[in-house]
Amino acid sequence: MQQAHEHEHAQPQPQPQPQTQTQTQTQDHGVHGGHEEHGGHVGHGGHGGHGGHGDHAAVFKRKFWLSLLISIPVVALSPMAADLLGYDAPHGGPARWIPPLLGTVVFVYGGWPFLTGAVDELRGRRPGMMTLIATAISVAFVASWAATLELASHRLDFWWELVLLVDIMLLGHWLEMRALGAASGALDALAALLPDEAERVTPGGVEKVAVGALAVGDVVLVRPGGRVPADGTVVEGTGEFDESMITGESRPVARGVGDRVVAGTVATDTAVRVRVTAVGEETALAGIQRLVADAQASKSRAQVLADKAAALLFYYAMGAGLITMLVWSILGNGASAIEKTVTVLVIACPHALGLAIPLVVAISTELAARQGILVKDRVALERMRDTSVVLFDKTGTLTEGKPAVSAVVAAPGWDSDRMLALAAGAENDSEHPLARAIVDAASETPAAEDFRSIPALGVEATVDGLRVRVGGPRLLTTSGAAEPEKVAESTRQWAERGATVLHVLAGDEVIGALALEDAVRPESRQAVRELHDAGVRVGMITGDARNVAEAVGKDLGVDEVFAEVLPQDKDAKVAELQARGLRVAMVGDGVNDAPALARADVGIAIGAGTDVAVQSAGVVLASDDPRAVLGVRKLSIAVRRKMIQNLVWAAGYNVITVPLAAGALAWAGIDLSMEVGAVLMSLSTVVVALNAQLLRRLDLREPDPAKR
Repeated sequence: MQQAHEHEHAQPQPQPQPQTQTQTQTQDHGVHGGHEEHGGHVGHGGHGGHGGHGDHAAVFKRKFWLSLLISIPVVALSPMAADLLGYDAPHGGPARWIPPLLGTVVFVYGGWPFLTGAVDELRGRRPGMMTLIATAISVAFVASWAATLELASHRLDFWWELVLLVDIMLLGHWLEMRALGAASGALDALAALLPDEAERVTPGGVEKVAVGALAVGDVVLVRPGGRVPADGTVVEGTGEFDESMITGESRPVARGVGDRVVAGTVATDTAVRVRVTAVGEETALAGIQRLVADAQASKSRAQVLADKAAALLFYYAMGAGLITMLVWSILGNGASAIEKTVTVLVIACPHALGLAIPLVVAISTELAARQGILVKDRVALERMRDTSVVLFDKTGTLTEGKPAVSAVVAAPGWDSDRMLALAAGAENDSEHPLARAIVDAASETPAAEDFRSIPALGVEATVDGLRVRVGGPRLLTTSGAAEPEKVAESTRQWAERGATVLHVLAGDEVIGALALEDAVRPESRQAVRELHDAGVRVGMITGDARNVAEAVGKDLGVDEVFAEVLPQDKDAKVAELQARGLRVAMVGDGVNDAPALARADVGIAIGAGTDVAVQSAGVVLASDDPRAVLGVRKLSIAVRRKMIQNLVWAAGYNVITVPLAAGALAWAGIDLSMEVGAVLMSLSTVVVALNAQLLRRLDLREPDPAKR
């Protein structure tokens, strides 16, 4: 805090607000392993809207149940089902044509998403999972018709295996789309925060209008329990607001006249009137929705790795399929050659691999958004786990950004509480930030009369019959009042550490003094302590005088303090830390810290709940609690762990099972049939999906006991 020994100094200038232009990322990859559309209309799609996965899930669900229903007669007429259940299945006459005809229906109707998806992949020169599935069911389909029409040397058809294969593939895709749709539900949850109607205040009273009809400048009435329909400023009334859906803060926050409120938050106790300052796409809630959508569609380094692995797996599977066909054909078993080739192609489908990363991305983004952490750049989130130093901006980040009474001393014969109450009474009619801090610190505020502000000196008023004056050192000089030694000793120490010192006089007698400083957030100490426990260094950067900065740094226990740094020079300090080989996370308010946030390995904008489009930050924290930085690091570590687990499982599963499907251990009696291969492939996808779902148990606000 800048030293100020005069009480009635000029009001501080408001800080410039950051730009609110949102940089919308338009990426050409889909949410599922880089695939775009599966057949153009039921694909995994990408960024086209948050309802897409739910629509795709409904398509696959419908196709699955209808295909399963059609498959029942095909399976019932198969020799396998007849032998298993002990009945004789009819073979001749019209019954002979039921499996091929119904099998063809299942192949065309149920298999259409895979066939068209394969065409899209081949056109884009990105063969992958859909090409493998389409190849597998096409080989089984052609071979079965060849056997049915007696056009092939073998007489074994695969109709029942084919229909079950298509059914299981549809089931797997339905479950996958449902999982992704549930994970992407954060957007639907955010959209649901807005009420359908608002109560607009007019000269004739209050009228109900659609939220979309509100305009900037309108005044709306928000009743107890009602949601704020648009961003605005309170113009009448005071009350507490539940902002947990925006900031992640569970406790209600007091808001009064002049305070900003955000669309979607809830007035918990009393009615207030709010003047609308932003509507539609300009609201904070809309900005959060854009960030969540962009983050869920963004491609991280782990996703790039998964895409490459899926592409390699395609060629691995096709090569294994061709070798399998060749070897078993040479051995003279045409039916086994076809069956095992189809099994290889099915079991090698990179289904789980394609789901491994996108599902973790979707779930983690939703989880973070619900807890007040908005990820703009997934690469920045990945880097956070390797951060070696977190550099905090002081004012407004580690501190409250406003003065508070930090120490009180009373002259001999005076009680501290009584002295503070007299000072608060004298200051009560002043709107100066220092005056408000004194009134807030006092347990009681007596009534005052004849209030007068004295420029460059302070204020005076009659309180409880005493003429009370409050001001800086110049007040002592002009009044000629002597400062008791007890008071003088304390004020010297306060001044040395950069605190603002105010004296309190009753008549011409100094009855005490107050120290006012930028209050350190209680949460800051916990944040610094837990970062140290995790093996991360903590730095602090500020434009304040060195003695002020050193005092705050010592109080918090930070490792390094950069003081007297101009806003435009903060990025140079970040570069200095990076030159030492440190990976830096910069935490600031996103206003004056923009260059430093952009320069850092990870830029984190804090306290941006009403302005989420902070361009320079990779991560935006909706609340102003510095402990949320620990949540970002905890999320980064957990996401990385889940991604690695899923990649290892998905890729390892394919590497191990493909040789088994090819019949490498057939000599030992270990053989995988076509339908078992399809079940294993689907189970692999389920394992990956369930493992990703475990992320939902992560509470980013709880301390992480794990050390680096």
